[in-house]
Amino acid sequence: MGSGTLPTSVSLDSQVPHLERLLIQDGDNISRNFKIHEGNGMVDQVAGPLRRETVIRSPLLMKPLGDEVDLEGGKLEKERDRVTRSNKLVKVNTALISGLAYCISSCSMILVNKVVLSSYNFSGGISLMLYQNFIAVIIVFTLSRFGLVSTEPLTWKLIKVWLPVNIIFVGMLITSMFSLKYINVAMVTVLKNVTNVITAVGEIYLFNKRHDSRVWASLFLMIISAICGGITDLSFHAIGYSWQIVNCFLTASYSLTLRRVMDTAKQVTRSGNLNEFSMVLLNNTLSLPLGLLLVFVFNEVDYLYQTPLLRSPVFWLVTTLSGFLGLAISFTSMWFLHQTGATTYSLVGSLNKIPLSITGILLFNVPTTLENSASIFFGLLAGVFFARAKLKKSQPG
Repeated sequence: MGSGTLPTSVSLDSQVPHLERLLIQDGDNISRNFKIHEGNGMVDQVAGPLRRETVIRSPLLMKPLGDEVDLEGGKLEKERDRVTRSNKLVKVNTALISGLAYCISSCSMILVNKVVLSSYNFSGGISLMLYQNFIAVIIVFTLSRFGLVSTEPLTWKLIKVWLPVNIIFVGMLITSMFSLKYINVAMVTVLKNVTNVITAVGEIYLFNKRHDSRVWASLFLMIISAICGGITDLSFHAIGYSWQIVNCFLTASYSLTLRRVMDTAKQVTRSGNLNEFSMVLLNNTLSLPLGLLLVFVFNEVDYLYQTPLLRSPVFWLVTTLSGFLGLAISFTSMWFLHQTGATTYSLVGSLNKIPLSITGILLFNVPTTLENSASIFFGLLAGVFFARAKLKKSQPG
């Protein structure tokens, strides 16, 4: 979905300004022609009395030209207004479509993973991660070979620089799989807010970044909601909560480490840049040998050999869909961010957790109480307040 729509949006955006530039150029040409006529009039006045009289006594000859210029100017102004309105309409429609695609792909990814791990009771979380990343590598590599996306070549220098980040990346994905198997979707979204707390503390010690009182108040609300949600969770599972806490630390570490490694990684690439597609290809490619090693370490090979799920075509269809959705999140998030900006992207990402949590409770028949539902809703609102506080802090003045 992302790969098919990205070129279309770029094409639409590039055609309209091109037409507008042509209109502006036409307007400049007419304006220059009119100034030339005026300049000739001034030269004629200086040249001699006879020619000055000709110019002065012939206003009717100049009037049709002025009317024609006014008429053309009016048409150009209307055409510019029409192009501007068309451009804004295309922008709004593209932003809505990209935002909807981002929300659907991000929600669907978590829900489909929950179906595979819980509804099918699939215990091969590392194998699922490995299969999803393999699909991502195949798709991005194919798109790169056909010239639809640009990616950096994988050199040994780039691999050595990126390897520490990739180890954290793999751990983040695996712990997310393990926790999602035991915890309901709503509580996972609330507990993930703890990642923001860890990241904020890490920014202070690593980057000397300071946060205002609104940010800290939002983080405090996140902690309270996570504690209250865990206490009132009727389906509380200690193993699942333990994996989720580890996942929060790994996710925060990935975010903080990525900031440090990005600049170094750009220096060892041929173009001096590292776009989203290159990072997707780099992360997923390097995760394959490490994931394969972990499959043997955690003895998932015997489980895969014995489970009847691998002989079910429907199960393979669902797991393959999860792989496509994982890659769709990368494409649609980049598309949505390009069409709107960090402000809208951050707010929509926080608000998107609300329908995701409600859908997860209803779809998987999660037993809940009024206290637990209030804690979940409280935590989701805290995430929205946190996003707003960060945005207000980033705004000048």
